[in-house]
Amino acid sequence: MYKLLIAILSLTILIGCSQQSQPNLSKEQARNFANELYNRQLFRQSAAEYERYLTTYQLDNDEQANISYHIGDIYFERLRDYENALAYYIRVKYVHPKEELAREVDKKIVACLERLQRPEDAKQTLTEATSLEPEKVETKRPGAVIARVGTHEITQGDIDFELNQLPPSIKAQYSDKEKKLEFLQQYILTDLLYDSAKRQGLENDKEVVEAAFQAKKSLMVQKLLQDQISSRVNIEPSDVELFYQANKDRYAEKDDKGNVVSEKPFDEVQKQVTQDLYVKKQQEAYEELVQKLMRAENVQIYNDVLK
Repeated sequence: MYKLLIAILSLTILIGCSQQSQPNLSKEQARNFANELYNRQLFRQSAAEYERYLTTYQLDNDEQANISYHIGDIYFERLRDYENALAYYIRVKYVHPKEELAREVDKKIVACLERLQRPEDAKQTLTEATSLEPEKVETKRPGAVIARVGTHEITQGDIDFELNQLPPSIKAQYSDKEKKLEFLQQYILTDLLYDSAKRQGLENDKEVVEAAFQAKKSLMVQKLLQDQISSRVNIEPSDVELFYQANKDRYAEKDDKGNVVSEKPFDEVQKQVTQDLYVKKQQEAYEELVQKLMRAENVQIYNDVLK
């Protein structure tokens, strides 16, 4: 009886697992869904759906390679997640070890390793790839292809993504087709010049290395300040009203001599008051962080010595 009960329970579990493993979408629907997320610039969600598509459905090696390559591109180009990008590019080589893919995949692997600051591994990959014959690589990507540079395709989604990284005031300058074409040409030219500079070994130029270090240093400082300060700034609705009450003159209408003519009601100036309070809180958080770091490192500045 006990053995029969165990068998029934085991069968129930297996049936449940089998039912849970059935996909809710057809194979075509699942891929189209992942494409749709990508085209709407929901890149992290798109990568997750492509990964689910890769593991849920029966795919031949060609399609596995294509999907793996595209997932790698999402992590590399859109999410700047070079570790995951590297993993998927390597996967392409395992599921589709054909020469026509080798050159493009090796280039992407090298690019990942360079960004992960693993120059020796990148050099080794290049060494291993020297014996391969260049072949045209065709990889399918969502969105209309609007340009090709050698084997690399540039889609409408690529340009839309790059434009969306610009500040709104600059992005507005590229609203019409002619301006977008200029942007596309500049985008391609930048990549061509970059590749040319790499072939000349300029990545090892002393001025380039120093400038890259200073740029990285500046970006790291900005990121630290952004994270540290934003976590310290917490504004409640009551704080905004208290700030308004303490600074009514600041939001009042004044005459040419600076005398208050009439006070503006809180509801009318609430948005501006909130912005001003947020800036004030940011400045306070910045000064607090600076003082904390200077105390921790025992910083001493000799004003009388400085000339």
